Amino acid sequence: MAPKGKVYRGSVKDFPGFDASQDAEALYNAMKGFGSDKEAILDLITSRSNKQRVEICQAYKSLYGKDLIADLKYELTGKFERLIVSLMRPPAYSDAKEIKDAIAGIGTDEKCLIEILASRTNQEIHDLVAAYKDAYERDLEADVVGDTSGHFKKMLVVLLQGTREEDDVVSEDLVEQDAKDLLEAGELKWGTDEAQFIYILGRRSKQHLRLVFDEYLKISGKPIERSIRAELSGDFEKLMLAVVKCVRSTAEYFAERLYKAMKGLGTRDNTLIRIMVSRSEIDMLDIREVFRTKYEKSLYNMIKEDTSGEYKKALLKLCGGDDDAAGEFFPEAAQVAYRMWELSAVAKVELRGTVQPAGSFNDDGDAQVLRKAMKGLGTDEGAIIEVLTQRSNAQRQQILKAYKAHYGRDLMADLKSELSGSLAKLILGLMLTPAQYDAKQLRKAVEGAGTDESVLIEIMATRNNQEIAAINEAYQEAYHKRLEDDLSSDTSGHFKRILVSLALGNRDEGPENLTQAHEDAKKLADVSSNDSSDSLETRFLSILCTRSYPHLRRVFQEFIKMTNHDVEHAIRKRMSGDVRDAFVAIVRSVKNKPAFFADKLYKSMKGAGTDERTLTRIMVSRSEIDLFNIRGEFMDLFDKSLHHMIEKDTSGDYRKALLVLCGGED
Repeated sequence: MAPKGKVYRGSVKDFPGFDASQDAEALYNAMKGFGSDKEAILDLITSRSNKQRVEICQAYKSLYGKDLIADLKYELTGKFERLIVSLMRPPAYSDAKEIKDAIAGIGTDEKCLIEILASRTNQEIHDLVAAYKDAYERDLEADVVGDTSGHFKKMLVVLLQGTREEDDVVSEDLVEQDAKDLLEAGELKWGTDEAQFIYILGRRSKQHLRLVFDEYLKISGKPIERSIRAELSGDFEKLMLAVVKCVRSTAEYFAERLYKAMKGLGTRDNTLIRIMVSRSEIDMLDIREVFRTKYEKSLYNMIKEDTSGEYKKALLKLCGGDDDAAGEFFPEAAQVAYRMWELSAVAKVELRGTVQPAGSFNDDGDAQVLRKAMKGLGTDEGAIIEVLTQRSNAQRQQILKAYKAHYGRDLMADLKSELSGSLAKLILGLMLTPAQYDAKQLRKAVEGAGTDESVLIEIMATRNNQEIAAINEAYQEAYHKRLEDDLSSDTSGHFKRILVSLALGNRDEGPENLTQAHEDAKKLADVSSNDSSDSLETRFLSILCTRSYPHLRRVFQEFIKMTNHDVEHAIRKRMSGDVRDAFVAIVRSVKNKPAFFADKLYKSMKGAGTDERTLTRIMVSRSEIDLFNIRGEFMDLFDKSLHHMIEKDTSGDYRKALLVLCGGED
């Protein structure tokens, strides 16, 4: 069933010993009389390939003079009926039906159009156009043109031609030219030249476009997706993003669509059915594996939790297995992981904070505004927020001195007595130097009953040598103790050794060494050693806590080549608890530090309740380092802006202060 030379990656295969007449009879008996045997229907249909189901339809008509699809529609109901009937149609006719439904009647289901036309191959597009003509006696392009408009319509028409180049031979000169043309059509142009985006993204081969995207990242310092979000809008923007995602990895695109169809309240059943049916004989195994890697849960388990009855049973059969149980990591996921490390290595990203030094700064004037805001009855929180969130940390230190000189009072003490709750923690955090703030967070994490390991990991795994040295100094000055001693007394085992190693701030800062990277990858990949002095954790510690970031990127690429596993997956599979979490944090920080913090911010606000300590800590500590980049990663990862999520998830003056630090709506 797989094309010549390719491994079959579908979850549904030809049924061995298949007999179309026998199956037709079994289905007839399952629907005969009062009620129907739904279990028998779903078991039979989900375990036959599409080609075999078509033969069953023909045998059913020959034996009983009836239309099998019509009988199934009559006997079954709801989502289960939609799923089973979709399985009975040939893929091209199933796509044709989906598109017909998407453009019929009032309104258009643009998401369905985008999903199908952005993801199909040239041959699949040609088959779809022919099936649509055959089934509805209408021209698909004419119907799409009549139901859409603008640049969105133009790109759909280009995709409907099914003329994407398929040559694997790529011209380096053309790659560079296309990347330059895209940059000049968007970021470097007043307005946007949409036609250039349509031409390049609609015509070039996938292999060519992947290299164009890499080149674009090199010359612009940002991924193509971020430029598309900034330059395009509406359904056209969504379509172009879908095309880019499918070029990068079709399996990852569908994994994301499936996740979004089931996450949160309610399930988008049409999307779920369409993808599970259309990919079951193409790349469902790849989708499953990317899903497991990306969302840390199996597709099987998410379907199980989110659906019910025969509908659930049928979907699980199409899924074809539970990757949580198998614990495996497969080729497509390894390929995606390798690509991520390649992108991480070539990206020349300029880190930007959202808080800049204020122009025409007057420390004495600011001190007066703050004193007035806190004098007498009541407090003007708005004035305090306006001043302190729009000054750099260095300027805030000057305001502290000016306030003392002018009024003989301690500004920190006054702020503490006038403000309360989350706002007080945020504002007081802004008044400390970055090293003092980190030292205070670490002290809180280790003092009293229990230890907040997640805070220790977040700070120690993400700070550079200079920041670690400053934290050590600030900790000693504030608490008259060595940070290393407190970490040692409050933690144990391999986790303690990781933290102590990081607290030394001795990470190498040189470039990669390819020979050494190969040796390091070999050490990490070796699972055969039984020597306790050379345990797996010790080997990971000696490399992850001491090598430079550029070198580690190369080590992790070599690791994938040797094992076909991403290092993060290997850590999760072979380690547990705080040790696992610390190593994962280091790996994610090496891969993309802004994305690491974006993920932590998202988790602090998603679901019921808000983890305000984490939210405050990251917004304060990253506001002058890379919060602008974190915002961009947040948008890329979660399809919503950090600004929007803060606005929705917090309230009052605390929200006002956070939004100023956030620095804008994306």
